[in-house]
Amino acid sequence: IVIGSDVWLVVCLLSKLVSSGVFSAVSMFLNTLTPKFYVALTGTSSLISGLILIFEWWYFRKYGTSFIEQVSVSHLRPLLGGVDNSSASSSSSSNGDTDSSRQSVSECKVWRNPLNLFRGAEYNRYTWVTGREPLTYYDMNLSAQDHQTFFTCDSDHLRPADAIMQKAWRERNPQARITAAHEALDLEDCATAYILLAEEEATTIVEAEKLFKQALKIGENTNVLVYIKRRLAMCSRKLGRTREAVKMMRDLMKEFPLLSMFNIHENLLESLLELQNYADVQAVLAKYDDISLPKSATICYTAALLKARAVSDKFSPEAASRRGLSTAEMNAVEAIHRAVEFNPHVPKYLLEMKSLILPPEHILKRGDSEAIAYTFFHLQHWKRVEGALNLLHCTWEGIGVINSLLFHEVSVYPKKELPFFILFTAGLCSFTAMLALLTHQFPELMGVFAKAFLSTLFAPLNFIMEKVESILPSSLWHQLTRI
Repeated sequence: IVIGSDVWLVVCLLSKLVSSGVFSAVSMFLNTLTPKFYVALTGTSSLISGLILIFEWWYFRKYGTSFIEQVSVSHLRPLLGGVDNSSASSSSSSNGDTDSSRQSVSECKVWRNPLNLFRGAEYNRYTWVTGREPLTYYDMNLSAQDHQTFFTCDSDHLRPADAIMQKAWRERNPQARITAAHEALDLEDCATAYILLAEEEATTIVEAEKLFKQALKIGENTNVLVYIKRRLAMCSRKLGRTREAVKMMRDLMKEFPLLSMFNIHENLLESLLELQNYADVQAVLAKYDDISLPKSATICYTAALLKARAVSDKFSPEAASRRGLSTAEMNAVEAIHRAVEFNPHVPKYLLEMKSLILPPEHILKRGDSEAIAYTFFHLQHWKRVEGALNLLHCTWEGIGVINSLLFHEVSVYPKKELPFFILFTAGLCSFTAMLALLTHQFPELMGVFAKAFLSTLFAPLNFIMEKVESILPSSLWHQLTRI
């Protein structure tokens, strides 16, 4: 009680001193300011916010994210006690909570490309030929975060090799990551070290497959085992052993049915299409083309391809305009329209109206990156079905009766929204620039406005001080000031 009363007296004393001295000093200082000061103040604020806006825009165009947002999430949130997304997703996957895991995955804007290429054996070929990097730093940074989430755990610091690999995944230099992996293997056999070497150091798929098999022998973590087996299946697919790849993917999906975040069914669909096993493709679509599961371009356009396959060899726009569409043709056209509505960027790549580049390691659902990744692996399957691309072209452009029979327009996927801080700095720069201009043109009026604004701002505090003075006796204030 004594401590509380002392604190209250100190607060009251400070409030009295502030109300009596500081406010009068502030008011005198404001009265001595000239309009040039306000012009200089607002002009400087506008200049600083403009420089921040230019830097934020440059950083966003280069790396795809806001610098202020990235710093706040990476450095300020842990200091404030926030929860990291990677740790949250790791804990949810380790606990096996299916509902929370599916919800967190469904809310993701950026997904890992399930058919991503091998860096050492495939992406680096582009670098050797052109001297250019096929992947952006933003894409590789997301991959590094994925690897830390999938391959690390709290007990890694107890094993020296795993502790080295924890740092290796965060290295920006590829050679530094490879060197760290070799250092880990010098200490002991480490599955994640073999994974890194298979992904980045192996120059051929055969070398990568050997390293993945070594990792499989010593792997213990569930996420590590799933990753290794999926990549081994992809190695078999790339080496022409497609039936073996299909068997490995089916076994993997049966062994780990809850880990849908890896999207292994998309790898299976592509392999089955290569075998032209369309009945099994339809069976996989029937299982995963569910309203409760996230859609993808692979699911939507593969369903459209199967419907188009039934009618595309005999389809003719002229004949359809004369006799109308049959039931099978209508189903195919509607399936194509549903696919185009999900991702309208895919047809230009399938019809080779836009140049195709190497797919990224991460894709934006319904975006251009997903269209590139899908077309890179599935264009050959569309070309194999006679007339499928012709039907896609006719439906996409809406020729003749097809356009009149479909009563909805093709939706356009919205552009990527600008980060909040870019919009905020743009608004701040515009607002301060406007204040500087108004102060320069109307100095007296803006001076009156500034004084009125400050007096209104401090009015509640003055009101509280007056109430405190009316409650406490004046002799108490006199004694306190003497103390």
